[in-house]
Amino acid sequence: MTEILDLFGEPVPANWGGRGRPQHIPTQQNRNKVSMLLALGWANPRIAAAMFVTLPTLRKHYFSELKFRDVARDRLDARTAITLWDQFQAGNVAAGKAFREFVEHNDLMIYGQTSPPEPTAPKLGKKEQALADANSPDTGTTLGELMARRQGVSVGERPN
Repeated sequence: MTEILDLFGEPVPANWGGRGRPQHIPTQQNRNKVSMLLALGWANPRIAAAMFVTLPTLRKHYFSELKFRDVARDRLDARTAITLWDQFQAGNVAAGKAFREFVEHNDLMIYGQTSPPEPTAPKLGKKEQALADANSPDTGTTLGELMARRQGVSVGERPN
């Protein structure tokens, strides 16, 4: 007998259309979905809403996945690293680049950084540089001293 699936690919319970609410059927696909959402840091109410189940149903059928919440992200990262490495070993150059970026990101996390260092400020264009220069006059000249006084900056200091 073939399994009947609904529009979203979920199995239809045997008592569908009968009296009472049909019981939720946990599938391996749903278990994987719960594990993925846990790895992404989702809270139980949000996972239950995404799965179209209640919180008690989520806890009842997916308790084994929920108890690994603390290591779900590490398991996902480990699986991602293994997959990227296997693809690189198979000759996928893009996977090698992605693996290198993954390792760099992982190294940043090890040393307590959350992102790469901030890049230096971009080079200003002609108009932006002229505006910046106009707002910070050169006090080494007579005209610069006059402009600085009008801006309220004492002659010995430069505005920020």
